[in-house]
Amino acid sequence: MAQSVFLTPPDPQPSPSALSRALRRAADGVALDVTEAAVLLHARGEQLEELFAAASKVRDAHLADHGRSGVISYSRSVFIPLTRLCRDRCHYCTFVTVPGKLHSMYLERDEVLEIARAGAAAGCKEALFTLGDRPEDRWPQAKQWLEERGYDSTLDYVRASAIAVLEETGLLPHLNPGVLSWADFQRLKPVAASMGMMLETTAERLWSEKGGPHYGSPDKEPAVRLRVLDDAGRSGVPFTTGILVGIGENKTERAEALHAIRQRARQYRNIQEIIVQNFRAKPDTAMRSAPDLDLTELAATVAVARLLMPPGVSVQAPPNLVGDELALLMRAGIDDWGGVSPVTPDHVNPERPWPRIDVLADATREAGFELKERLAVYPKYVREAEKWLDVRVHPHVDALALPDGMANPEAEVVGHTWQEPDGGLETIGRADLNSSIDTEGRTSDRRGDFDSVYGDWDILKTQVPTAPERLSTDVREGLRLAADYPGALLEPRHTDAAMALLTADGEALETMARLADDLRADVVGDDITYVVNRNINFSNVCYVGCRFCAFAQRERDADAFRLSVDEVAARAVEAWNAGATEVCMQGGIDPKLPMTYYADIVRAIKAAVPEMHVHAFSPMEIVSAASKAGVSVEEWLTELRDAGLGSIPGTAAEILDDDVRWVLTKGKLPAQTWVDVVSTAHRLGIQSSSTMMYGHVDHPGHWLGHLRVLAGIADDTGGFTEFVGLPFVHHNAPIYLAGVARPGPTMRDNRAVHAFARLALHGRIDNVQCSWVKLGDEGTAQVLRGGANDIGGTLMEETISRMAGSEHGSSRTKAELEHLAALAGRPARQRTTTYGRRLLAVG
Repeated sequence: MAQSVFLTPPDPQPSPSALSRALRRAADGVALDVTEAAVLLHARGEQLEELFAAASKVRDAHLADHGRSGVISYSRSVFIPLTRLCRDRCHYCTFVTVPGKLHSMYLERDEVLEIARAGAAAGCKEALFTLGDRPEDRWPQAKQWLEERGYDSTLDYVRASAIAVLEETGLLPHLNPGVLSWADFQRLKPVAASMGMMLETTAERLWSEKGGPHYGSPDKEPAVRLRVLDDAGRSGVPFTTGILVGIGENKTERAEALHAIRQRARQYRNIQEIIVQNFRAKPDTAMRSAPDLDLTELAATVAVARLLMPPGVSVQAPPNLVGDELALLMRAGIDDWGGVSPVTPDHVNPERPWPRIDVLADATREAGFELKERLAVYPKYVREAEKWLDVRVHPHVDALALPDGMANPEAEVVGHTWQEPDGGLETIGRADLNSSIDTEGRTSDRRGDFDSVYGDWDILKTQVPTAPERLSTDVREGLRLAADYPGALLEPRHTDAAMALLTADGEALETMARLADDLRADVVGDDITYVVNRNINFSNVCYVGCRFCAFAQRERDADAFRLSVDEVAARAVEAWNAGATEVCMQGGIDPKLPMTYYADIVRAIKAAVPEMHVHAFSPMEIVSAASKAGVSVEEWLTELRDAGLGSIPGTAAEILDDDVRWVLTKGKLPAQTWVDVVSTAHRLGIQSSSTMMYGHVDHPGHWLGHLRVLAGIADDTGGFTEFVGLPFVHHNAPIYLAGVARPGPTMRDNRAVHAFARLALHGRIDNVQCSWVKLGDEGTAQVLRGGANDIGGTLMEETISRMAGSEHGSSRTKAELEHLAALAGRPARQRTTTYGRRLLAVG
């Protein structure tokens, strides 16, 4: 097996001129492409020294920029091998074993705490959880062990163990549970200071070809592991990754892996360190005869990694895998030694003991540096904790950190309660923004961290989808379907016809709008409906980083606010007294809102105004709150329903295509998660609206795909009350200010979206709503004459669109909405949230 891996043809030897040119560019600080990086990996002798010099210069600038010139860091840690079972079969690994060789499938909770307490007694501050990927998927014994102790999965046990370590010992968990999804990161972030997963390599052949080191290991597919890096970045988790050097990859493949990490480090800015780890052959493995990586090769790779990584990313190499060559790695440009334990062995490389910390300090000093201790999470993220760390982890990190974010060597390592901090229940900040936004406006056109919170704009511009050409040849077929079988427009076999309608203009657009309006009259009649409601945005504090959102603020920003439970209930009473039958509530993903807040505001409203319909909480809010509480979405929604929640808004949908979503947002829920949340709500008897925000970086092909997703949910659950088209308001949207998005949809787009939605969703969703806030009066009237039948609500207050720069107000009276309907030439009628007739006056 080993021969089939290591007989890979080597890269061609670069010419002397190519190597000299790459070295010159490295010395000049020029960004290196994959080819140049691969060329530099060939450097030896004097050229290797030139490479070291360039890398050291970059390393020293990195240290100076972070206020720790001349310092090489390490983390004093303990390794907690939670389980040595795994569903993968890596051909070089001795950590993973089989159930028959273990006295227990997992460490018991007491065993976890025993290791952690020993670490705390030795001054350690990091608990490194090491384990295999989802062993319960392969081993029935693992599944049984978990079930007997009340855990549904290994990740559930990881979460519980991390909480125990925080509370009982004070150590900071750094979690390495392998491949995680976006939802997994949401669930684990509240219990960890940082997380990690080695990318290892992007060479797919090492995974896909028989005889490769990762063959038969589903979690080692490069695409899967790259997706984990993306989801970690989208979730804002301080993250450690790296490459494993010498497992059969060639130099180009090694450079490609480093570039893949570099791209994500630039895009998300959450990668705190990259590990460059050399392969060491181990007995009793399939790769036992493979040669160890030459340490000069390792050093060259370290130097290239340092040159490639953006500022703020540390580079480390494990000191126990290089023997006496510590000085070589420092010359190559490392600035961190990683986790070093005075208590536990390196369970992944047990044959290679850690150097004593005093020996490591001496070697570091001899190289001209000072060894200083850091925490599991790097200083930069400690100093910006409000952005990167869950509020329940803050006090644990603060207890061990110096003001500069490094570890406090004098700190007492003791447990602290894992709980939400005090606060979050009072009204704070610019609580009158709901009204003053119309008179005074917003303080600034962008939040204070505009240049960092959204990631790298230049990378983002390369990811904007390309719009297809407008079609005309299939318009006739599209109009025929619209007239005779409108619901069939969403069938894949009619894609060309559907796209022709979505891109239609002129007479074709007028014909589609007429057909849509005729269908509207047949389905819901001529009444233009509206609900008397009040929007209540209970907080605009949010760090998710949605690039289209001008509403979100940092807590310190001048326009930030948070409402108390009593204030929310008081606004609901005001609304009821003004004739409202509904409150619509949404807010930012505010880290300081207690887990109980969401159910508490529902209960408070229902106690004060029992007949008020509570329409609240987007799928993003629901999944975030459920993850924070450590319960399933179904459990969370059940509690809200029992508290009095009547329905949920189908917002946070934007475009249900992840290629678009990951340009629009940095950390919002994936499309499938949105589908799962909404479908779960419907199955629990909680209806929802459905929405689509369009006119930014999307194109009509995305609109078609989005409507197909909504139709699929409707066919499955039947729980949608309406479809709402939401034109992108660009004026203050970060993604527009950065030059990535276009300035909203055209009127043609607005008419086409609403008319096509009426036709294509026929038989699935009866009501098509248009947003007067975003369209204005004339735009609303045009859309109402082309298939729409609803104009939403009176709102009474509206902050989200107004913060984005909408110019059409934030409140309408019943008389004004009736006048708006008259512009379209039809009568108006008040409705309930779920489109029942409102027959009686309130009060």
